[in-house]
Amino acid sequence: MRILYKLLFLLFVVVVVSFLLRVVLFKTGLIYVTKKWWRAIEDCFHVYQSFKVPESNENMQENQLYRKVSVYLNSLSSLEDSDFTNLFTGKKSNEILLRLDANQVIHDNFLGAKVSWTNEIRTEKSFVLRVRKADKRRILRPYLQHIHTVSDELEQKQQRKELKLYMNINPFDNHERHTIGPWRSVPFTHPSTFDTIAMELDLKNKLKSDLESFLKAKQYYHRLGRAWKRSYLLYGNSGTGKSSFVAAMANFLGFDVYDIDLSRVLDDSDLKSLLLQTTSRSVIVIEDLDRFLVDKSTAVSLSGILNFMDGILNGCCAEERIMVFTMNSKDQVDPVLLRPGRIDVHVHFPLCDFSSFKTLASSYLGVKDHKLFPQVEEIFQTGASLSPAEIGELMIANRNSPSRALKSVITALQTEGDGRGSVNIGRRLLDSGLRKSTVDSTDNSGIFSKDSVAIKDIRKLYGLLRLKSSRKSSDFDSSMEQNKER
Repeated sequence: MRILYKLLFLLFVVVVVSFLLRVVLFKTGLIYVTKKWWRAIEDCFHVYQSFKVPESNENMQENQLYRKVSVYLNSLSSLEDSDFTNLFTGKKSNEILLRLDANQVIHDNFLGAKVSWTNEIRTEKSFVLRVRKADKRRILRPYLQHIHTVSDELEQKQQRKELKLYMNINPFDNHERHTIGPWRSVPFTHPSTFDTIAMELDLKNKLKSDLESFLKAKQYYHRLGRAWKRSYLLYGNSGTGKSSFVAAMANFLGFDVYDIDLSRVLDDSDLKSLLLQTTSRSVIVIEDLDRFLVDKSTAVSLSGILNFMDGILNGCCAEERIMVFTMNSKDQVDPVLLRPGRIDVHVHFPLCDFSSFKTLASSYLGVKDHKLFPQVEEIFQTGASLSPAEIGELMIANRNSPSRALKSVITALQTEGDGRGSVNIGRRLLDSGLRKSTVDSTDNSGIFSKDSVAIKDIRKLYGLLRLKSSRKSSDFDSSMEQNKER
């Protein structure tokens, strides 16, 4: 009987000790330390081989495998077991995303083999794959193919990839020295779309069609021996919507945006390096190019800009790119910048007309028609005008009362807009054909043709004649009224 009691007591002691050991291991984190020790001991009996996946290839261009590995690793459940993990909010307010931090390790299993990845950041960003040599021949290629498949599926589930805005950094800025590479990125969340921008509907549809045609033209460009890119010049006064149009293009195409600040570019070679490190499916933007060239406020030469636009380097960079240059006016820049091949499509952004005003009223105020619209249209016909940004700001300030907003626009047009319109009416008529947005294309293969210039001249002349006749008729009507009064 004593033996039975001793056995029961021994069993009780074993259970209590096991329970306490489990509590100590799991509650204090010793289980993770034990796992690390066991893994270290196990590693002593295996020979490992490492494979590095750098962010950029030997041509300083994006390594597509690096992006796919990043997508795959950030989807693994074992990411939560990493010693240090970054937390970010997703597209939804209640969505939390986990991202592997620098120099941290994550483990994975494939076909019974254990592998590990290290997010290594030293002179450059890279992922390092560590696999047992005994398993290398059996799993390496299938495992990499598995990563391709999973990452493609994950990207397809997202309706579109999360767009990014890249900005070139100043290498001599102490606050930016920690950044790897010449670009710093932030999420691109600009809400502008082709539906919200104020632009003539026919022109908007032509530009959308031109972009869609470009996306499908890879084989066509290759057959011509040309780099698969298309360039746009957006010119017009400040506040006319050029930057919003760039954002609308990026959102429409699903392309990242590379915004190049020429004041931060050291020289022509630095500009070439920036171009080399852009990726495919991107919009490359240089804003206010005329200001930099006229004021000579950049270290980049005219020759460097020309080579950036259509030099041999363009054919060596990532394809499927849109290049956009904005200017306030193209009158003061060297015409060699605007020749066919460097600029494919010229888009003028004029001051606001009545058609653009109605688009703004619909977007800002939710008003498609109003009793004050005829009065606004009448003021526009006199030549008065404001920029879309100025009108939009008035509407935002009075958004709770559409009537008050429209009255404020009428007042602004009668005061600020009237003087500006009377002075510049002749120039605006010649530039934009009664302030209608115009597009000139230097690419005869596209949807726009040089033959349309003669038609535009006729329309301009007709607009001038119609304006003069309307003024004469209004003078005649006023004189008739005065005679009646007498």
